Amino acid sequence: MVVGLHPNDHLCWPFDDFAEFRARAAEFLVDGLEQGQRACYVAQGDDLEADLVAQPVLAEALRDGRAEVISLESRYGTSATVTPEEQVDAYATATRAAIEDGFAGLRVAADATALVRTPDSLDAFCRYEHLIDRYMTAEPFSAMCAYDRSELPEPAVTRLSTLHPVNNTASAPFRLHATTDGIALDGEVDWVSHDLLSLALESTEPDDGELRVDTTGLRFIDHHGLLALHGYARANEATLVLRSEKSALPRLIAILGLDDVDCVR
Repeated sequence: MVVGLHPNDHLCWPFDDFAEFRARAAEFLVDGLEQGQRACYVAQGDDLEADLVAQPVLAEALRDGRAEVISLESRYGTSATVTPEEQVDAYATATRAAIEDGFAGLRVAADATALVRTPDSLDAFCRYEHLIDRYMTAEPFSAMCAYDRSELPEPAVTRLSTLHPVNNTASAPFRLHATTDGIALDGEVDWVSHDLLSLALESTEPDDGELRVDTTGLRFIDHHGLLALHGYARANEATLVLRSEKSALPRLIAILGLDDVDCVR
């Protein structure tokens, strides 16, 4: 589902066929135009407009400036030359420009496959994904981040999917995403996925000495997952603060003897 999203939603869209991605990206961008946002398509290629002009609404938007195409290299650079923070700053600048031009915000559909092909670039881009997700919690910026499964190992696609509040894949057992005052953890975390949780946490950082995690959307977490959260907080000299409406979580905290974990409703 790529339509009906909020003006600051963050969607991960792994795909198996580029034509399928192109069609879903067009739907996503048209939906943004209908909400008054500027639309931006980011990918590799010499004639990016050709990917969009078959859609009449986008063809017209490209002509009148409500939509634009940008090469992947010019928007993101490379992990060796542009930091995740600088990549976020670039979108923040583009969002402000869209608002100054009278738009409600900015919506981007990007095929980011080429940016995550090596372990180092994957680590850097996962950090970017979390930072841009945090930016979206407060600003009218929404994005569809697409990754070609035929070019990437499945563990990399799964890792990227976990860092989005919305995704189209069942391979991500949980979703770790930014909130206005910390992070939220939705889905399920068990002994199979706790290592994946540790990887996701590495893209985040505690605020003001606290790792605040909203677990109200978490259906299940076992002691492996809870210990992963606790260990990450302690490694960063932070207090783990869990928001939960389930009585089972405080009981698990007590059983594990984690006296330094705060659990609030």
